[in-house]
Amino acid sequence: MCIVLPVSTAKPVAAVVGASGYAGGEVVRLLLGHPGLEVGPLLAGGSAGRRVTDLHPGLTPLADRSFLATDLDTIGDADLVFLALPHGESGAIAAALPADTIVIDLGADHRLEQADAWTRYYGGDWSGSWTYGMPELAGHREQVAAARRIANPGCYPTGVILGLAPLLAAGLVEPADVVVVAASGTTGAGRKSSDALLASTVMGQLSTYKVGGVHQHTPEMEQALAEAAGEPVTVSFTPMLAPMPRGILATTTARLARGVTTEELHEALHAAYAAEPFVSVLPSGTWPQTGATLGANSVHLQVAADPHSGRAVVVSAIDNLVKGAAGAAVQNANLALGLDETAGLTAIGVAP
Repeated sequence: MCIVLPVSTAKPVAAVVGASGYAGGEVVRLLLGHPGLEVGPLLAGGSAGRRVTDLHPGLTPLADRSFLATDLDTIGDADLVFLALPHGESGAIAAALPADTIVIDLGADHRLEQADAWTRYYGGDWSGSWTYGMPELAGHREQVAAARRIANPGCYPTGVILGLAPLLAAGLVEPADVVVVAASGTTGAGRKSSDALLASTVMGQLSTYKVGGVHQHTPEMEQALAEAAGEPVTVSFTPMLAPMPRGILATTTARLARGVTTEELHEALHAAYAAEPFVSVLPSGTWPQTGATLGANSVHLQVAADPHSGRAVVVSAIDNLVKGAAGAAVQNANLALGLDETAGLTAIGVAP
């Protein structure tokens, strides 16, 4: 007699630590629409006991649930843990989790490969380096799929790195003089009270902050771009705050190798991303807009050669909370779990 054993249909359970914040709430939103994952414990230290919908009113399927205290015992037997915590707070929690639990850190604690870079830009103790979760970079998809500890990229670095890395790898631009000017929506600063983030302060103006090479995403950009270039890359980064809730528009320039044309730059981006589900190189003459990526796990790219200044100009647009945070985290989780990389995600924005 043939005995047929029951096949488990249980979905992997995902816990979210820091679920009350903007990025954490976005992870939960994506998990609710994910066909292969179950929403597990939602932890939020300062908001423990509050209803989920008090802070995320759109998450009505969770109207009967409250945030739990940040306690390792609360995570229980979760198969997957998303850490959506302020920089410097993930390391201690991650170190106490079982080695076979997949952990995705949306913070910066495990992105940098050098302790001195962490000390200079963040301060405090360095928690070590994890697999860098940008699957679109050469060789990284396989690394992410094999990893149990994954460092999610930062929001600003995502568009900048994906826009410039193929050009550096192809030798079309020089690595010594990269300039980035990028504007982000206010959610990039997290859910915290600040005069600088008041609507009356933000609306109707653009403003710069952390100018002069001190923004903490600078070493992350240099690290990933140096890997693509095969030599050190120097980045001058000026961030700006834009009067919008979410989105990043980044303009990156680098010195052209002699005689390189717009067509060659465009071809390099197409060659790198033709098979990528979440990176779109726009048609010639069409430039990225933040609204077009709203709610999507997508990066829109365009490039041009400026022969007058001898520089390449790359423009990228992303939703900082999706491809710049939660969407990338879910994409990385899909790979690590052996699921369809695109599960629970869309590359289609909702503008207008």
